[in-house]
Amino acid sequence: MSGGKKHAEVVAALIWDGDRFMICQRPAHKARGLLWEFVGGKIEPGETPEEALQRECREELDIGIEAGELFMEVTHEYPDLDVHLALYHAKIVSGVPKLLEHNDLRWILASEIPQYAFCPADETILARLRETYAK
Repeated sequence: MSGGKKHAEVVAALIWDGDRFMICQRPAHKARGLLWEFVGGKIEPGETPEEALQRECREELDIGIEAGELFMEVTHEYPDLDVHLALYHAKIVSGVPKLLEHNDLRWILASEIPQYAFCPADETILARLRETYAK
């Protein structure tokens, strides 16, 4: 950790509906505004990754989710932040997604990934999704 750069432990949800998965567009006023990402956020002190994921999905989309197995983990260095991101398979168990935090939300096929501009931290994950699920 050089120069006092911040480090974040982040969890995100790979939420499926059939063969489509949910992506969310960051609000314009936030860092990396209007880029697409998976719903999620920082793990708070004392939380398990699963608890953080459930809280973030409640706060951002007003849905209850059940976290499944880990899809993959990546580490990415932004100029202002080092991010360790763990992406979990998840399913909605209650509620209908509402845009409480994000600018937009889409359900896309893995083959449609190139049509969207994602946060750089997601690039490795997106490549794996395309390899695994694009038909």
